[in-house]
Amino acid sequence: MAEESNPLPVLDESPKIPEVLPVLPLRDVVVYPFVILPLSVSREKSIRAIDAALAENRMILLVSQKQVEMDNPGPEDMYKVGTAALIMRVLKLPDGRVRALVQGLQRVRVEYFTETDQLFKAKVEPVVEPEAKGAQLETDALLRTVKQSLEKAVALGKSLPQEVLVIAGNLDAPGRLADLVASNLELKLTQTQETLEIADPIARLKRVHELLLREIELLEVQQKITMEARGEMDKSQREYYLRQQLKAIQQELGEGSELADEIQAFREKLAKVKVPEEVMTEIERNLKKLERMHPDSSETAVTRTYLEWMTELPWGVTTEDNLDLKVAKQVLDEDHFGLEKIKDRLLEFLAVRKLKPDNKGTLLCFVGPPGVGKTSLGRSIAKALGRKFARISLGGVHDESEIRGHRRTYVGAMPGRIVQAIHQVKSMNPVIMLDEVDKIGRDMRGDPSAALLEVLDPEQNNTFRDHYLNVPLDLSNVMFLANANELEPVHPAFRDRMEIIYLSSYTLEEKEGIATTHLIPKQMEKHGVTTKHMALSAKGLRAIITGYTREAGLRQLEREIGAVCRKVARKVAEKKLKAKLAITDKNVHDLLGPVKLLQDERLKAPRIGVVTGLAWTAVGGDVLFVEALSMPGKGGLILTGQLGDVMKESAQAALSYIRSRGDAFGIDPEVFQKRDLHIHFPEGAIPKDGPSAGLAMATVLLSVIKGVKIKNTFAMTGEIDLRGDALAIGGLKEKSLAALRVGVHDIIIPKPNQKDLEEIDPQVRKFLRFHPVSHVEEVFELALEGWVRPDKPKAKAAAKKPAKKGRR
Repeated sequence: MAEESNPLPVLDESPKIPEVLPVLPLRDVVVYPFVILPLSVSREKSIRAIDAALAENRMILLVSQKQVEMDNPGPEDMYKVGTAALIMRVLKLPDGRVRALVQGLQRVRVEYFTETDQLFKAKVEPVVEPEAKGAQLETDALLRTVKQSLEKAVALGKSLPQEVLVIAGNLDAPGRLADLVASNLELKLTQTQETLEIADPIARLKRVHELLLREIELLEVQQKITMEARGEMDKSQREYYLRQQLKAIQQELGEGSELADEIQAFREKLAKVKVPEEVMTEIERNLKKLERMHPDSSETAVTRTYLEWMTELPWGVTTEDNLDLKVAKQVLDEDHFGLEKIKDRLLEFLAVRKLKPDNKGTLLCFVGPPGVGKTSLGRSIAKALGRKFARISLGGVHDESEIRGHRRTYVGAMPGRIVQAIHQVKSMNPVIMLDEVDKIGRDMRGDPSAALLEVLDPEQNNTFRDHYLNVPLDLSNVMFLANANELEPVHPAFRDRMEIIYLSSYTLEEKEGIATTHLIPKQMEKHGVTTKHMALSAKGLRAIITGYTREAGLRQLEREIGAVCRKVARKVAEKKLKAKLAITDKNVHDLLGPVKLLQDERLKAPRIGVVTGLAWTAVGGDVLFVEALSMPGKGGLILTGQLGDVMKESAQAALSYIRSRGDAFGIDPEVFQKRDLHIHFPEGAIPKDGPSAGLAMATVLLSVIKGVKIKNTFAMTGEIDLRGDALAIGGLKEKSLAALRVGVHDIIIPKPNQKDLEEIDPQVRKFLRFHPVSHVEEVFELALEGWVRPDKPKAKAAAKKPAKKGRR
């Protein structure tokens, strides 16, 4: 029940009150005698009390309950003094509530309550007001004072109906005036009930006068605040002025504000964590600053957000490291297939941490093609250590503030990515993976790579200062890892702080093993398919790998396996699958469609002017056929196939060496004057560059000039200099896999790359024959049919006297 409008007095005399009345408990209102008030009734017992009153004499007892929020008050929960009232009108609403218009009649005191399941009743005794004692003059003075005070309150802004003032002016009874004024003051329930319980009319009027004077004081303070605030505000700050009024009123009343509650909540959070002294000093300074701010100003929003970050950071919260190497090895083996050297390096890293926990160690950076498991390795390290894991994607980041944080000069300022990651995982010693460090941008807003130098330096990061927090943050316990696809774009100083661990492309066998162990079960579970529905055979899996994917990693393979699972799931859902579907190389195209990738094949026969080269790409190794033609011209060299500067220079170096050895090779000098040479790399839409095609271009040039066929069973990789020496290259493992994929088993490599053969899986190496060479003419002898080095000694001479080793 709630008051819905200002109560209006009624001047009729009270009828006789019965001894027993049904009880209507009121939540937050007190009804005085001779006052009409609308009530909204929703509780079942209260509605039955109204029905009982209507059935008898329309009289009911209105008594306030002590606890406003109580739904089913008992006798002990209600006051003993109430008002006997007359129900004037009742309206039943469609939602079951009842609206009643009641008129207070007389104060009554409850002798006792009787409660049934249906309603409350009470035996009441009317409260008889004593005769006014004292001089009539004093009573008249009190009446006049109260009336004048009421008019003053209205003049100061108190909202009262005009008819209340008219009736108050005509009242001469102290008790009636006291009840009228009390019912129109915004008093607390306890004050209103206290006034109702005062039987002496003079004492009651004096008490009401005291309350009225307090109301006038509040109105005067409000008016004073209004005048002061108006002097400070201008027209453009009208909204701010209104809120300032509210704040000032709350301060004068001594009431709490939302801002004070927030400040208290911040202090409670700080009491639960171990905050460093310097950090605590800065937080306290901002808390005191916040106390003096207006709740709705923009600066308050900035300070509030700052304190939220500072109090929610996990100060002093760390996880205990699990340095059991057996568990770590088990986790790595479960999560990753193969990668034995990398696992050994990670276990060594953990072993050092176990023997010397305070050792800062080095930053590990995993470099390899997309999809080979760089990020998942970091997640496995965190899992093995028992630490939280966070990933920070740095691809495309070109603002230094993304690392160091934004300065708190505007509303949208935020901490840097490092602080955000620590805030996210709620730990001060997580494993943080810096993802795609080779794709960090750089512009006029700074170089994020340079900003990361402080983060990753063990000598500096124990006092890392984020621009937003502006306090030192200890990052020495954070384990940072990084990954990249290529090293060339990485800032040199940044690269110097990292230990590089290379992850090469997966072999066909490794892909089959990973797919069988991880990908197929994962995708089957994801799509709701079980081993009762499908079985992917080894030949079927190999057909998917070779016919539908060409990548160094496994992402496309996982998508294709997912596509197979979706097809099977649909058949199961449509009840078209009668038996377990066996997927082999014969029927995989029924699910995935025609083969998407035609595998490269080696040359069918030896040819003039075509050599099989090997290239490294971001997705693994590839076979690159190098073609050459000789045509009438003026001795020019034409290069096509969208070649980079390095490959163009390699072609010039190869041609210069052949021209310098023209006499030894039996080449007519006029060939270089009257013939043009054209070298072409097919698939011209793809840019090509890198220092590894010199040997192939020298071989194809000599082949076309001399008209000698090149063996189709050989593939080659290596760079050349002007002296003809074979220079080392990179990516030998990926290139070897590419050669094996097309059926080439003989690979010519530079002699300095012999050390890299150990990185190739023995299962792959047994199918290949490597031919290390130190000079390009050794390549000619191996790859050109019937070619004999001009300066190579004859066999008989070699038997008598070993030939001197030529300068290479």
